[in-house]
Amino acid sequence: MGKITLSKVTKSFGDVTVIPALDLNIDNGEFVVFVGPSGCGKSTLLRLIAGLEDTSSGAIAIDGHDATDLPPAKRGLAMVFQSYALYPHMSVRKNIAFPLKMAGMEPAQIERKVDGAAKILNLTNYLDRKPGQLSGGQRQRVAIGRAIVREPAAFLFDEPLSNLDAALRVSMRQEITELHQTLKTTMIYVTHDQVEAMTMADKIVVLNAGRIEQVGSPLELYRNPANLFVAGFIGSPKMNLLAGPEAAKHGATTMGVRPEHIDVGPGGIWHGVVGLSEHLGSDTFLRVDVPELGPITVRTSGELTLRHGDAVSLSPQPGKIYRFGPDGKAMA
Repeated sequence: MGKITLSKVTKSFGDVTVIPALDLNIDNGEFVVFVGPSGCGKSTLLRLIAGLEDTSSGAIAIDGHDATDLPPAKRGLAMVFQSYALYPHMSVRKNIAFPLKMAGMEPAQIERKVDGAAKILNLTNYLDRKPGQLSGGQRQRVAIGRAIVREPAAFLFDEPLSNLDAALRVSMRQEITELHQTLKTTMIYVTHDQVEAMTMADKIVVLNAGRIEQVGSPLELYRNPANLFVAGFIGSPKMNLLAGPEAAKHGATTMGVRPEHIDVGPGGIWHGVVGLSEHLGSDTFLRVDVPELGPITVRTSGELTLRHGDAVSLSPQPGKIYRFGPDGKAMA
């Protein structure tokens, strides 16, 4: 249960095509993250899978059965939105039970399912509370619980952590990852945050203007970006991309070096001045202004105490230079 296949799927709004012909396979039990900048089509693609948007052409299959024209309720999928969409007048128990009650399930069976979901999500002690008595993270867990009790073929998450503060985002990210390990159910997760993508996904789908730029595991995309777009999107801080004579020395139109692959110390090949120094404890991020190259971002040890205006020498680590051709694609 939970294998989803998209074949030549497109989506247009009038004369505007937002999803050109697209093929994608999502295997049973995978945690797949759609990631990309705002407006790249990731939420639209999720809504096509859910049946909340009609495909303009192509086919969507769920567990080998054509679901292209099925309404959302018939697809066996459960969606968790950015907004919790909870009923404020109902208790947590009644909110979680609501889809089962609407389906006409027996009360005793509903109670068993709700109690099981609450146990998984650490909500047992909150079942008699109203949503207004819960934190944002707890309300999001209630929304997830409402999806769990339906026992779907796949869970679809549309930027579910966007409304939470930084600390809650981290804890909920861990909880959703652990939930996937517990349930072993297919999950598709939409986010614009590549850190969420890197830390949660089995497989990342990088989207740009409705097109798939690359599909692979987090480390595959980090180590072997297919093109400049992926190289500049995956990794935090972003990869340094340099053109001109410095790239030409390496036989490329553009060369890339990740901030963590640049050494600071005497004998470097690039010489510049620190413009910005961010000390984060374990790491220090430097923005170094290098004549003829421009600003270079460096990630180094938190023990480094360089400040604004300090002169530094930089060296890209051997074997850590990425090369891209005039078409923007990675070179061998």
